[in-house]
Amino acid sequence: MSGPTPELPIVVVDALMPTAQHLVINRRGSTVWEVESHRGRYAVKLGHPIEATADWPAQPWTALAPAREGAVLYRLGLDGIAYGEWERGTWNFQPWYEGPDLYRLWAPCRKRDSSIKPHTSVALGCVEALAELHAKGWAHGDVQPAHFIIGPERTHLIDLALARGGHVPEWYDFPFRGCLVHYEAPEIARSVLATGEAEPTQAADIYALGASLLISATGWRAVEYPDDAPRRVQREAVANGRRRPVRVPGELGELIDAMLSHAPEDRPTIYEVGKALS
Repeated sequence: MSGPTPELPIVVVDALMPTAQHLVINRRGSTVWEVESHRGRYAVKLGHPIEATADWPAQPWTALAPAREGAVLYRLGLDGIAYGEWERGTWNFQPWYEGPDLYRLWAPCRKRDSSIKPHTSVALGCVEALAELHAKGWAHGDVQPAHFIIGPERTHLIDLALARGGHVPEWYDFPFRGCLVHYEAPEIARSVLATGEAEPTQAADIYALGASLLISATGWRAVEYPDDAPRRVQREAVANGRRRPVRVPGELGELIDAMLSHAPEDRPTIYEVGKALS
C-alpha cells in the first residue's frame, strides 16, 4: 500500500535546489527520490509511520528510519549527508550511487541452462564494501542483494538504518526487530521469535551476505519454506536450520556454504572471505 506521494520537505528543497527529481519508491513507511541539483545527484528518503491493518501491527519505527540512517552515515564520516524531521516523520539525503544491485546484475546467471557463472570479482566487491563497515566496528543488520550497488569503480553498501556499532541519538533510535527473513541468521530469528528483538552482529551480516550471494546466483533462498508462509513460520524454518544445499560451483560455493553455517562461530569473518576470494 503506497498511498499518496508526499512532496519533498521545503528544507530539503532549499538545501538541494533540485533541477530534476524522480520518484524511485513509494511504499508503506518509505518514499525515495533520485534528485539532481547543482550540488550533484542525491537519494532523498522520507519516513512515516505504518498504520495497523488486519494482517499487520502498526510500525512507528519507519518514521524514524531516515534520520537514524542519516545519523549512522554521519558517524561513519560520509560527506554530503543531512537529515532532519518533517510533519510525518524524518528525512535524509545522501549521495546517489549509480549502478545495478547485486540481484539485478547476476540475473543472467539465474536463467535456466545459462552458461554464465557468477563472477568472483563482483562477490569480492560486495565483501570489500561490508568489510569497510565492519572495520569501523559496525554491523549492518540488513544485508540483502538490493543493498549492494555495483558501481563502475566500486561497490556501495546502502540502507544503514538498522546498523549498530556507535552512538545514535536516542530520539531517533528504535529496537532491532529483525530484517527480511530470507537473509536473517538463525540466531537473529531465534531471538526475534523469543523476545521480539535481536542485536545485529557482524557474524549475522556474514550469514546474510552468503544468503544474498546464493539467491542472486541461483534464485534459491538459503532456507526452505513455502513462498506464502507467514513470517513466524519463515523464522522458525531459519531458526531450525532447514537449509537448502548450496549449488554454486567452485570456491565461491564452498565459501557461501561456510558463510551459511548455523552457528555464528563457525562462519568465516569478512576478512577471511575476502582473502579467499582475492
